[in-house]
Amino acid sequence: MTLIKSISGIRGTIGGATGDNLTPLDTVKFAAAYGTWLKAENTNQKIKIVIGRDARLSGSMVSGLISNTLLGLGIDVIDLELSTTPTVELAVVREAVHGGIIVTASHNPKQWNALKLLNHKGEFLNAEEGSKIIALAEKEAYDFAEVDDLGSYSVNTNAIEAHIDEVLALEHVAVEAIKAKGFKVVVDAVNSTGGIAIPALLDRLGVTCIPLYCEPTGHFPHNPEPLAEHLTAISKRVVEEQADLGFVVDPDVDRLAIVNEDGTMFGEEYTLVACADYILGKTPGTTVSNLSSTRVLNDVTVGYDQAYFASAVGEVNVVTKMKEVEAVIGGEGNGGIIYPESHYGRDALVGIALFLSHLAETGKSCKELRNSYPAFFIAKEKLELPAATDIDALLMQIQKVYANEEVNTIDGTKIIFKNKEWVHMRKSNTEPIVRIYAESASPKQAEELAQLMIKMITDLI
Repeated sequence: MTLIKSISGIRGTIGGATGDNLTPLDTVKFAAAYGTWLKAENTNQKIKIVIGRDARLSGSMVSGLISNTLLGLGIDVIDLELSTTPTVELAVVREAVHGGIIVTASHNPKQWNALKLLNHKGEFLNAEEGSKIIALAEKEAYDFAEVDDLGSYSVNTNAIEAHIDEVLALEHVAVEAIKAKGFKVVVDAVNSTGGIAIPALLDRLGVTCIPLYCEPTGHFPHNPEPLAEHLTAISKRVVEEQADLGFVVDPDVDRLAIVNEDGTMFGEEYTLVACADYILGKTPGTTVSNLSSTRVLNDVTVGYDQAYFASAVGEVNVVTKMKEVEAVIGGEGNGGIIYPESHYGRDALVGIALFLSHLAETGKSCKELRNSYPAFFIAKEKLELPAATDIDALLMQIQKVYANEEVNTIDGTKIIFKNKEWVHMRKSNTEPIVRIYAESASPKQAEELAQLMIKMITDLI
């Protein structure tokens, strides 16, 4: 399945047959549906949106198709060109427009691209809004503008600089403390737009930046998902350069991974933990992450006598919960930092600024900071099931088996054991699989727990 429609947009592989892949026709169809929805939501207004893209090879083509489709609907377009997801999100608010589109397939390989859709707050659409757009695309119920009513097109290439200005203006970004430390940092931006944004941010912070894969060519030098097995080059380079640490971002710069000074991984799950630790020390309050994220955020939050809350998986769900409980910081265990003082979206630039502030003020090395937190490890598995399997019924049976443990059912089934281990099982919305995440005090124990659940599900089938 290479064309996937969801509430947050549409993604697929470039080329191939219409309806099966992200072809030009599918791109136009979905862009027209989004534009039509915006017009319906804002009647009697001249609609304006911003659009930006990561550096992947198909980005210019897909972006052009989207822009021209929207112009055909009578919608004005501000094109940020090469940009980042959080940059576009902030630009929606700064430009006071009606919405935005980010042309990016995030951490997916180069053959993928996608349209990520934003509302007027620069936030991802909710389920109801996304469903309406999918329905419009299926009906092809568009009404294009006449020639005198076509939209206008303009380019703004200053959005990343404006984004950096906003990050540096945040109250708890310790600019002078960071400058005083004279950090040396290696940056792996996987040859996408992080190669523009991250070195520019570090320069403003007085940090010496050693670029690795920072040319925004779209030719990804390794799998673009920032996982340890893909990051051997930066690990080696950090040690060779005797750098203080390394930063790794995905192609659209909303996820942040960190490399310690000895080349080991800080751990994607711990990016949010460290940033939350810093913010909680400045601004006590609640925190939020999704159910598949490490329990260490809960431990750190409780250490400040504050409350932690878990949300369903998905950025829009995390944001909804954060607003509900007025969280001071939140995010996802994949290195996604959401800091409401900036905006309600995952932002690697904000994450870098907060993390460096934390390092500067504690005086610890990157490895020392990592070792100051409890050590837990997550195993991530998935189990393919026969197409007709009733996954919900299976999970209900497992809930009965573990009725004496703490069970959370807001998104699949999460079992939290008395020894602090947990396992989270949730079905995919796009394919007949169950995702199984387990956390324990060692990689071996986490994997054994995940395999135990796989066996239990298999036996039940």
